[in-house]
Amino acid sequence: MLTHIDKKGNAKIVDISDKKITKRMAIASGKIYVTNKILEQIKNNEAKKGDILTVAKIAGIMAAKKTSDLIPLCHPLKIDDIQIIFDIDNSKKVIYAEAGVKCENKTGVEMEALTGISIALLTIYDMCKASTHDMKITDIQLIKKSGGKSDFSLESI
Repeated sequence: MLTHIDKKGNAKIVDISDKKITKRMAIASGKIYVTNKILEQIKNNEAKKGDILTVAKIAGIMAAKKTSDLIPLCHPLKIDDIQIIFDIDNSKKVIYAEAGVKCENKTGVEMEALTGISIALLTIYDMCKASTHDMKITDIQLIKKSGGKSDFSLESI
């Protein structure tokens, strides 16, 4: 059953008025493959546009907070915490990213985590494209959520 479609097939926001407030958490991840040159610029903080990972983290946090402005049928949420972390793998020339979002609300924060990670990775791309467009963003996915009707973990698939 699609929750954002009414009986006539029209788009609608989900009525959450009868749901209970619970602690909600979601973690999303993704990665961006880059060149050795970009990795060196990031690690040595030598990029022309500044501290790439810090700017990407701030962009991801801002995006998560604005998810309901970007995705039409998302409810606006008061977010309690957003964490975005990066891990660089030099041998694979990849930057792994993870976004964790928490709140106490009637609906979950999966879309906020996915939006945050997407924008964090896009910000890395934007800040590095002056050096090269030879980058690839992949594997953006929800890896875990808890709270609400059901929990989810990627390992459970």
